[in-house]
Amino acid sequence: MAGRQDQTPQPIDSAAAFAAQFDVSRETLARLVAYQALLGKWQKSINLVGPATLDQFWARHAADSAQLLALAPPTARIWLDFGSGAGFPALVLAIILAEHMPQAQMHMVESDRKKANFLRTVVRDTGLDAHVHHMRIEALAVQKPTVLAHIDVVTARALAPLDDLAAYMQPFFNSSTIALLHKGRDWQEELTQCRKNWNMQVETHVSRTDAAARVVEVSQLGRRLDADQPAAF
Repeated sequence: MAGRQDQTPQPIDSAAAFAAQFDVSRETLARLVAYQALLGKWQKSINLVGPATLDQFWARHAADSAQLLALAPPTARIWLDFGSGAGFPALVLAIILAEHMPQAQMHMVESDRKKANFLRTVVRDTGLDAHVHHMRIEALAVQKPTVLAHIDVVTARALAPLDDLAAYMQPFFNSSTIALLHKGRDWQEELTQCRKNWNMQVETHVSRTDAAARVVEVSQLGRRLDADQPAAF
């Protein structure tokens, strides 16, 4: 199904180009620049992103993350990001949401201690209302059920195949939850495989940064009754 962002990607090669494309304030742009600087600093000791992509921060990472905001419900307040790693898309979204929806909260789940410390450093230094959960995704619903009782939007980028993501997401889904998932060129194969085990409504959106990639929007997620039950995590 064609999505709302079916368009030719536009080059975003600088902070100014990003600000013009996504209409962010100087304060928001300053926070993103601070985030970019921290990423470069920590990258020297932790492999957060592919080294070659550091110089493509605004297009490869910032714009790729920020495009999700146009697809989310305008009232979405509680966000949950799986496998946050270097903070894409979660930190970019949290920084922009701080300007447009100050009451929004971003929850990031990261099992790697060093990466979780990086995320906390960015949150602290940029003054974000965001929360880092240093644990595996499977443990989150068990250990923090109250905090995450109602999730509006789930996000994930470069984490796992769609079929596995569905299993991770199911405990956090209610009738109004949606997921916005970055998927590469194999998105059709992943979606076909996922449908064998899951009932869900799906809409796909052409990525604004890669015409061959998609943002897969999932809602009404539930396991198929005739699906094979997954092995224990």
